[in-house]
Amino acid sequence: MLIDSHCHLDFPDFAEERDEIITRAHEADVKLMVTICTRVRRFEQIREIANNYASVFCSVGTHPHNAAEEIDVSADEILKLSAEPKVIAIGEAGLDYYYDNSPRDEQQTVFRRHIAVARETGLPLAIHTRDADEDMARILEEEMGKGAFKFLLHCFSSGRELAMRAKDLGAYYSLSGILTFKRSAELREIVADLPMDRLLVETDAPYLAPQPWRGKRNEPAYVAHTNKILAQVHGVSEETMATQTTDNFFKLFSKVPQELHIRSEG
Repeated sequence: MLIDSHCHLDFPDFAEERDEIITRAHEADVKLMVTICTRVRRFEQIREIANNYASVFCSVGTHPHNAAEEIDVSADEILKLSAEPKVIAIGEAGLDYYYDNSPRDEQQTVFRRHIAVARETGLPLAIHTRDADEDMARILEEEMGKGAFKFLLHCFSSGRELAMRAKDLGAYYSLSGILTFKRSAELREIVADLPMDRLLVETDAPYLAPQPWRGKRNEPAYVAHTNKILAQVHGVSEETMATQTTDNFFKLFSKVPQELHIRSEG
């Protein structure tokens, strides 16, 4: 069993064939998917997709690209939506200094707001971070000092220093198709030093298709190819890595009904 811990089933790329995409995922042994919210004000569409498919769960949050757009979305609003049965995570939230689509101070404000909600709810925070390693590490350390919270560095492709500072804070790491790219040798070296009991796999679909589909539209079924490379990095079988990442998923996303975990072990 595999789990796509981060995809975007609400994006227009999937609108015409969402049923078929989810069917293909199931046929590839991808039994659960988490469709990630990037705008709180569009959560209704996210919730509808998750409620329409037994194998799909979701998050609620504001992507750093949209921080300025949703600077007025309160923690209480996110907190209220997080009580929905299919919401198992907060985010994705974080920092993106590569595109800087929102002012950095507003990205940080919105990010800290999501951390507060993750801390209060006990739900894990799915974190987006790009070209912001130092500020990300600093904020995580400062906020962890205010009270523990669970977090996942989604689509992990950052440097070694952030990886290790986050590890000391209890981070989980989700690996995407980037891990399979030829140019990702340094990333694979970092991932080899991360504990296996903190690793998950994802697609970030429709983006970042792994080899051999690089450059094409990604979809949850392709997460098996990332799992294959992740297994090679850690010197274990694909089956062992699939079991490990699935166990890690259920440990982190503890709101997922226990019967689904039991079913996966069968």
